Amino acid sequence: MLWPLPGARVRFVASEPGLKRDPGAFALLAEHGLDEIPRPDVVVVPGGTGVGAAVEDEALLDWLREAHRHSRWTTSVCTGSLILGSAGLLPGLRATTHWLALDQLAELGAEPTSERVVEQGKIITAAGVSAGIDMALLLAERLVGPEIAQAVQLRIEYDPEPPFDAGSPEKASAEVVERVRRPTRREPSEAGR
Repeated sequence: MLWPLPGARVRFVASEPGLKRDPGAFALLAEHGLDEIPRPDVVVVPGGTGVGAAVEDEALLDWLREAHRHSRWTTSVCTGSLILGSAGLLPGLRATTHWLALDQLAELGAEPTSERVVEQGKIITAAGVSAGIDMALLLAERLVGPEIAQAVQLRIEYDPEPPFDAGSPEKASAEVVERVRRPTRREPSEAGR
């Protein structure tokens, strides 16, 4: 969502360049290795099922620490904040993540909060996936001003009216919360949804 900003160049990086697949979901092409982009202006760390390996990837964590020293903004979406925490960037800071991982944030020294977006100095963390849109719009406003950020919001027609009021564990029924808490393998009929 940052690509439409004036002067923006979005680049996907990873410890090793190549196709990165989220099991059962989608794939992204990391065109650059970490060493090719040593001082990004903005860092956006995604979350998802690959976080378990990423929090143990010392090359990635070292790169994040160094990139953060020079970045204008260091951000995360969903469980990407666990990667920031593993890099030692969140001690004593309020931060958010997907609600299922809030306890893990505390173990990494952060002060977990269930807010959708948390700005602490030049670090911005977003809760689940949809909160990433909120974070990206806030970041756009910080980078290029409110008018362009609002234009981006209009361009993507981000005017949420969810069909259900179940977007947080406080609002969802106990049955729905438990269904999400249970680790399950996707059934073939659910994979296409």
